Amino acid sequence: MNSSLKQLIKLLLAPVFPGGIITILIFYLNYFPFELVEKFLLFAAFVIVPLVILLLNYDEKNKHQRMMYAAMKWLQFPAALLTLASVMSSKMWGLESTAIPGILSLGWLLFTLLLGIYGLTTIVIAKGKAAEIAIGAGLVYFFIGGIWFTLYQYQVNLFQANPATHALSSVHFHFSSAIVPIFIGELGRIMTKKSWYPWVVAIDIIGPILIAIGMIFSKPIEYIGVALFACNIVVYTAYLLTYLRKNALNIKATIFLGLSCLAFYTVVVISIFYPLLKNMYSLTIRDFIPIYGALHAFGFVLCGLIGWVFMVDFVKEKANQSAS
Repeated sequence: MNSSLKQLIKLLLAPVFPGGIITILIFYLNYFPFELVEKFLLFAAFVIVPLVILLLNYDEKNKHQRMMYAAMKWLQFPAALLTLASVMSSKMWGLESTAIPGILSLGWLLFTLLLGIYGLTTIVIAKGKAAEIAIGAGLVYFFIGGIWFTLYQYQVNLFQANPATHALSSVHFHFSSAIVPIFIGELGRIMTKKSWYPWVVAIDIIGPILIAIGMIFSKPIEYIGVALFACNIVVYTAYLLTYLRKNALNIKATIFLGLSCLAFYTVVVISIFYPLLKNMYSLTIRDFIPIYGALHAFGFVLCGLIGWVFMVDFVKEKANQSAS
């Protein structure tokens, strides 16, 4: 059985496949009257997180880490269903004025706590390896995203932030904050050692924290965090494209990772020309949010995760062939 077929079977057996079907229905059926931000959160719960789990390593000799990994694989889909029920209870079942949406959201909060604990375990076991620290930090950021989601479902006002800000913060931590460190960590696993790489990891960990603080307390801090984070993604995509061009790799991994990088640069180009397009076509930022969201979530994040899943399988198979 070749690598591509094995990887396809692996994806079909994982919760990604049923989760993807549910996500498509949520996005395209009028039956689900959800806000766009809620649809992206459910996309993260049903598709993004199980793909991330496929990328994770665990020590076969470490019983506790092995058990946590098995628990994450089994609990992810039930937790995602509770997330869907939480949103449905507030948008479709007329329970928005009760505590039910918040109570149901605790399922996802507890699951992301498990992800965060696994991330901390990864950091401890890494013993200073920058790539593993980056991946561990990404998993911890999922937990922070889970906290923001629960605050949103409970409709709590925290500091100067209202529930709408909580929803945006949750999306931010489920996508950019969690995913970019994991991408950079995966790149660190396969690239030759570079003196600048630990700095990229450090900035990548600090950036999301600055953005989150800035969203609540200070716009200048948020802008600094966004600038640092964006520069890190530029470094990641530029090096990754160079690596893909110079090395003979799995064709599917190369295509999906290339599409991921292309989606990011498309977002950059649209952002640069936004003022011109806004004036020419009388567009507002609300018109661009679905475009930005789709390019980032389905382009940069989803294609990137699929590409790394194929890449991880390719690297493992190559290592096995070398060992034999």
